[in-house]
Amino acid sequence: MAWGRVAASLLKKYGDRARVDVVNVINQFTQLAQDGRVGFLGNVRVGKDLSLEELRARYNAVVLCYGAESDRPLGVPGENLTGVYSAREFVWWYNGHPHYAGLPIDLSKMRRVAICGLGNVAVDCARVLLQPADAIATTDIASHAVEQLRRSAVEEVHLVGRRGPVQAAFTPKELREVLGLDNVAVRMDAATFALSAADEAELKATRMKKRVFDILFKQLKESKAGAKTLALDFLRNPAEVIGDGQGQVKALKLEKTRLEPPADGKGDQKAVGTGEFETIEVDLVLKSIGFKSVAVPGVHFDPCKGVIPNQGGQVLLEDGSTPDAGLFVCGWLKRGPSGIIGTNLIDAEQASRGGLARAVHKEQQGACGSGTNLIDAEQASGGGLARAVHKEQQGACGRAAW
Repeated sequence: MAWGRVAASLLKKYGDRARVDVVNVINQFTQLAQDGRVGFLGNVRVGKDLSLEELRARYNAVVLCYGAESDRPLGVPGENLTGVYSAREFVWWYNGHPHYAGLPIDLSKMRRVAICGLGNVAVDCARVLLQPADAIATTDIASHAVEQLRRSAVEEVHLVGRRGPVQAAFTPKELREVLGLDNVAVRMDAATFALSAADEAELKATRMKKRVFDILFKQLKESKAGAKTLALDFLRNPAEVIGDGQGQVKALKLEKTRLEPPADGKGDQKAVGTGEFETIEVDLVLKSIGFKSVAVPGVHFDPCKGVIPNQGGQVLLEDGSTPDAGLFVCGWLKRGPSGIIGTNLIDAEQASRGGLARAVHKEQQGACGSGTNLIDAEQASGGGLARAVHKEQQGACGRAAW
C-alpha cells in the first residue's frame, strides 16, 4: 500500500501534471518523489497502523490506489498442496518483496510448470522461468531469484486457459517478448484456432484482440526449435491439482472446454466443460486467473466486484449515489484488475481534473476541511502524520530511510 500512497501524494501535489511514462515509470516516480513538497511514509498499513479516518482528518483529499493484493482461487481439489502458489506470490518472490523472498521454491528440482491464466502476469512469469539467467540478471530482479534461475531445471512451461486464443488477455508487446525468447520452442494445438462466428465478431470488434490473435496464428504456422518449451494450452480448464501422496503437487488435471455464446447474443462467450480430460505432469502450479482488491475500514466496498463504488473516481457512499467528499479512488481498486500503467494514468487524470482538483483548489484558497473546520497546517504536515503513525508502527520509514 506504500506505493499507492506515493501515487496518491503525487497526484494530490501535481494534479494532471503528474505524467507517468510507461517505459520509465521508476524514473518518473523518483523525479517527482525528490520534490520537497512530496512526502513519503512506507511500511504503513492503512486500516491497521493508521485508520483512514485519521488520514482524512489531516488532508483535504485522499486518493486510494493500492491496487489488488488478493487472488481469485481456482476452486478445485488439491489447490492447497505444496507447490501451488498465486502468480502474485511468485512475482513478489522474484521482485524481492520482504514477505515473500523466503517462499519455498526450489527451481533446481522443477522441470515442468503450469501457469493457469492467459494474461500479462502469466506471460511475465513464463518469461522469467524460460529466459536465460544471465539475461534476466541485468534487470532489477532480486538476487536470490537470479541464483535460483541459474540452477533452474525448468524445461517446459504451460500457459493454461479455459477459453481460446481470441479471448487471450495478453497485450501484443508482452506476447511477442515471450514468443521470441531464444532457444524456446512454442507449442499450440491448431484445433483451438478454429473460429466460430462469435469469435469472428470478437476479432472484428476489438483491434487489440485481432493483433494478439494474428501474432499467435503466425507463431502457430512457424516452426521454432528450442531446448525449452512454452506450451499454450487453450480451451483447457483446471479440474484438479494432483498430489504425490506426500502433500506435494505432481500433476494438473485439465478438462477440455468449448465456447458457447450467450443466448441473447450479448456479452462474452462462456467456457463449458466437455467431459473430456487430460493430465499434465507438473512440479509447480501458479494461479493467474485474476486479482481482487481488499477492503479498508472506513470506506464503502463492493466485495463481489472487489472494487470501491465510485463515479469517475469520486468515491460514493453506501447509497450508491452520494459522493463521499474528499475521498477518491484510482486504478484496479476503482474498476477491477485489468489494464496496465497507461490505463491507470487515465484514471489519475480523470480524478485530478474532476473532484480532486476542486478539493485541492479549496486547500489552496484556504477553504479546506470538513464543513467549516480548517485543517491545521502542522496536523496535515508529514511530521504530524509521521508522529501519529509511529505511535502504532515503529517500523514505519520515511523517504531517506527507505
